[in-house]
Amino acid sequence: MAGLLYVISGPSGVGKTSIIEGVMKKVRNVVFSVSCTTRPKRPNEVEGRDYFFVDERTFLDMVQKDEFLEWAVVHGHYYGTPRKFVEEQIQKGINVILDIDVQGATTVMKKIKDAVFVFIAPPSFDELKKRLLKRGTEKEEDMLKRLEDAKRELEQIPKFQYLIVNVDLQESIEQLTSIIVAEQLKVSRVIERLGFHKLFSIGGGST
Repeated sequence: MAGLLYVISGPSGVGKTSIIEGVMKKVRNVVFSVSCTTRPKRPNEVEGRDYFFVDERTFLDMVQKDEFLEWAVVHGHYYGTPRKFVEEQIQKGINVILDIDVQGATTVMKKIKDAVFVFIAPPSFDELKKRLLKRGTEKEEDMLKRLEDAKRELEQIPKFQYLIVNVDLQESIEQLTSIIVAEQLKVSRVIERLGFHKLFSIGGGST
């Protein structure tokens, strides 16, 4: 049985990374897909764990070779999801979590129909601004741009299947964990995983 792709998206500073890190400690058979970016590395980030940091020339060369499942320009920098890693893991039956921007998520929606899409939203714009300030990684001009982008991103919520409002980190971790588990327990997927589809078809057959 193939693995599932879970796409986690939402405004910058909403807490996606912390939520995903919490979920990864609780759920088995799930890996995190590390994206590529041309954005400068932040002091607390690690190459290969948070992102693969590349220069613009390298990134565009990867685009030409069709090495990305999706890519986009966000806040003036390139971001992309390496296609090979995601496809290999799913084929092995391993579930994959993507942490990508809303623009990238809408691209994946067109390419992978059975992926699961989760939007993480802030309780309010004031709270989002506080979190960006607390993070201390952006200049004021960049932070204001991220807040403006957040308004447009929030308009895309109806395209997603699930919505988590990140008021409390632990609660949000539990909610995303529940989504992942519930998707794994859908009748169609359990039947395929156990091989029951060979015995009967959904909605048909005799009792």
